[in-house]
Amino acid sequence: MKDVNVGICGLGTVGGGTFNVLKRNAAIIAGRAGCNIRVVRVASRRSRDDLALGDVPFSTDIFDVVNDPAVDIVVELIGGYDAAKELVLAAIANGKHVVTANKALIAVHGNEIFEAAEKAGVVVAYEAGVAGGIPVIKAVREGLAANRIDTIAGIINGTGNYILTEMRAGRPFEEVLKEAQALGYAEADPTFDVEGIDAAHKLTILAASGFGVPLQFDKAFTEGISALTPNDIAHAELLGYRVKHLGIARRREDGIELRVHPTLVPKSHLIAQVDGVLNAVLVDGDAVGQTMYYGPGAGDEATASAVIADVVDVARAVASNSQQRVPYLGFSPDALEDLPVLPMEDVQSAYYLRIQAFDHPGVLAKVASILSEHGINIESIMQKESEFKDGRIPVIILTHTVQERQMNLAIEEMEALADVDGKVVRIRAENFN
Repeated sequence: MKDVNVGICGLGTVGGGTFNVLKRNAAIIAGRAGCNIRVVRVASRRSRDDLALGDVPFSTDIFDVVNDPAVDIVVELIGGYDAAKELVLAAIANGKHVVTANKALIAVHGNEIFEAAEKAGVVVAYEAGVAGGIPVIKAVREGLAANRIDTIAGIINGTGNYILTEMRAGRPFEEVLKEAQALGYAEADPTFDVEGIDAAHKLTILAASGFGVPLQFDKAFTEGISALTPNDIAHAELLGYRVKHLGIARRREDGIELRVHPTLVPKSHLIAQVDGVLNAVLVDGDAVGQTMYYGPGAGDEATASAVIADVVDVARAVASNSQQRVPYLGFSPDALEDLPVLPMEDVQSAYYLRIQAFDHPGVLAKVASILSEHGINIESIMQKESEFKDGRIPVIILTHTVQERQMNLAIEEMEALADVDGKVVRIRAENFN
């Protein structure tokens, strides 16, 4: 059986998990790959005394892996943008295949990286960057290859999902965030997680792979969860919805929607029942209908599972000298469509609105009049008497579907009313029927 040699850059959580699983399951992985996959070099800024590296050479210079002529596949697990980009492009220039779990790198620099890899005749694989251990990229690119995919939506950041799950018990955002940091679910700087940037990286890759369009991360709309209160979560429950921080990509004739924001989902829908740090991705294809992929979106060996699946795919091609490979984004480069990302103002959805109103006569009539003037129909409305405080009372409105542009104008007018205090909180609603 032929040997295929792997070099690992980065021995953090995922790097250590990848090394351990490759070592522990070497026989079964070789049986599936049709070749022996050998780790012949590792590099990391810091050593890992808990990893039994044995006789595998270790270096603190990641470029030692890229420049080692014995390495066939470079596994990039250092994260970040600049150093990772330099490393990956150097590996490609040296004729080496690349497997990465770096969603930020692919979302932001993937077009350039794939172009370089195409010219060099090597593979860049990135399954682990999107949903941890869930093989959703493989499902989209290969399992659903017969389908025109029109919608991809999901919970693709476990930190945000954990926070919203815990807030259902009435706990405030700040308290749950601190707990998530203590448990290792959130970074010291949680911005990427709670403001939707991490999810936007992943959604960009999913949309490109599903729709056959270039990566366009800079056009993605992102909105975080930090403005939500336990009361918002409770109001949604009363209305029959659950709040989830979703990434939503939708293909339209004039372009694609690419957006991350808190979303009301009917409690009866499967994705509304995904709690804690778990991820779930819905994919809607014209032939198969709606499918959902569910599981751990992070973690050492869960993510390593996806990393090694890519390594196995690449190793098969290396061992057989095959040129038959799945295109980087699931479509041949000349088949990619130049569809633009549509502005958020062109998106349509229903809306949950929370308005802090002074308890004066006629406030509801003024709010309803503004909505009516902008063609916005009200599905339900309630005043939360139990939350009356300092002369203010929350007014909760659920609307029918309307264009975001109209809602922006209506909210601007409502916030200008003397009877309304502060900003109007909005949460978009989706049914995914």
